[in-house]
Amino acid sequence: MSSDRHGSPLDAADDRIVAGRASDGDTAAFAVLVRRYTPMMRAYARRILPGTAEVDDVVQDAFITAWEQLPQLDDPGQVKSWLMRITGRKAIDRIRALRVHADVDAVELPAPERAAPPRQAEARAGIAALSDALQQLPAAQRECWVLRELGGYAYEEIAEELDLSPSTVRGLLARARKDIIVRMEQWR
Repeated sequence: MSSDRHGSPLDAADDRIVAGRASDGDTAAFAVLVRRYTPMMRAYARRILPGTAEVDDVVQDAFITAWEQLPQLDDPGQVKSWLMRITGRKAIDRIRALRVHADVDAVELPAPERAAPPRQAEARAGIAALSDALQQLPAAQRECWVLRELGGYAYEEIAEELDLSPSTVRGLLARARKDIIVRMEQWR
């Protein structure tokens, strides 16, 4: 098997062809998807997750899920947005797991050395309060809020990622923001 600097012809093929072959069990085609979308998926997971330690695990979990579910993908041409949705869900699931199992006191927050301990404690308490407020939101509101506020996504991008209409996203975000403002009132 010869391989030049440009890779195989599959590397130049469009998503529909590559994903179609991968869904038929072609591991070389799936490897093309992995090479093509790992950087984007890592960047996306990094925007959602609070730290970078979990990013590679989330991307790996997303690809495992994608390999298992690829035969059910209705439109192979939509593989990019499908992979990003899986990555987003895996990242949000990881946040949920971290929030449930992590001791807030064990979370290390970067703070300038000159910051006084009372200010550090106040910052930690504020972050813990925000985390609690986010956990109390319904899942759809929390996902929209995380993608918008932490991920920097536009309404249309969130709608595409979560398979919702843009007007639904706007409503979910409005309710999430209102709820967070009420819960965070003492921190204003």
